[in-house]
Amino acid sequence: MIEFEFSEEQKMLRDMVRDFTNTEVKPISNKIDEEGRIPPELIQKLRDTGLLGTAFPAEYGGGGFGEVGYCIAQEEISRGCLSTATFIGAHQSIGTNAIYIGGSEALKKKYVTPLAEGKFIGAFGLTEANAGSDSFNLRTRAVRDGNDWIINGEKIWITNGPIADIVSLFARTDHGITGFVVETKSPGFKAGMHEKKMGIRGSVTSTLTLDNVRVPNENMIGTDGRGFLIAMKTLDAGRLGLGACCLGGSKEMLVLSAKFAKERKQFDVPIAQFQAIQFMLADMATMIYAMDSMVYRTAAAYDRGEPIARYSAAVKLFCSESFDKIVDMAVQIHGGMGYSTELPIERYYRDSRINRIFEGTSEIQRMIMGKEVLKRNGVF
Repeated sequence: MIEFEFSEEQKMLRDMVRDFTNTEVKPISNKIDEEGRIPPELIQKLRDTGLLGTAFPAEYGGGGFGEVGYCIAQEEISRGCLSTATFIGAHQSIGTNAIYIGGSEALKKKYVTPLAEGKFIGAFGLTEANAGSDSFNLRTRAVRDGNDWIINGEKIWITNGPIADIVSLFARTDHGITGFVVETKSPGFKAGMHEKKMGIRGSVTSTLTLDNVRVPNENMIGTDGRGFLIAMKTLDAGRLGLGACCLGGSKEMLVLSAKFAKERKQFDVPIAQFQAIQFMLADMATMIYAMDSMVYRTAAAYDRGEPIARYSAAVKLFCSESFDKIVDMAVQIHGGMGYSTELPIERYYRDSRINRIFEGTSEIQRMIMGKEVLKRNGVF
């Protein structure tokens, strides 16, 4: 059995983020959903508390908590608002992390530091109309012009797209797929209208259009033609962080469901006394126990520098699908109140569905894991 225990610093981080979520996030979570945006004052508070750079070393402006600390923070934020957690994830876990993983030291000092400090907001630009699950098929083009690159193309479904200052963007060159840091203030760069979505409505999403956007060569992430590997390594961490968000949302659903079951009466007794309700709570708790174990075991491996692609795929698959089941049971336990906007259950029901799609669909995760199982002769 693998033993795992949080350090005192990690426990203090959890307490701090939980208190922040209870006082600053939960009271306005419905407003965030209704208005379709995270208010600037909350973003400023996230910046002030260091939650936009939790994972990164202090030398790059971060909190120095690593991936385990990042997952702790995202778990707690998700207990209040999945839109806010998605904003943080797109900024930190993929937008900024792509530069941290693949960028030169100079590039990291130039961009990771202000991103981790929250002076810039980041995004991750990979998906295109014909390059979603087939992300290698992207058509955005970068052509060398002296000491610059000229980029043309369009990205879709870009989280934080309308508000980002920096985009870690991937384009095709003569040598293959290459990553670039693109400043959104650059001439020719345009973010489209906010997409109207079923869930995570407070997380703003848009297309990005690049019309002869000029990017200096020093803004290349890594080397020419090696960007796809950087993108995939970035998504390994992104999928792990997404699992932490599903874990946090699931824990919140279990707490609310247990409380409601004790208070709600039918046939003159609390519904918590009915075996049907107890079985649903038991199933929810069992999935959460497995999710918790997977997330932090994998996060600890990531912090040790171990390869985690197959494990993060398992985390993303299991946690996203379990969250959907858990929130569905939460609706069932709450009955009509679970379907009402009066309680947050309905919002979580809508918010949970995207997790089986973005950052790699459930089907893609099964493909990754299936290939790994065969390659390793069943030793996963």
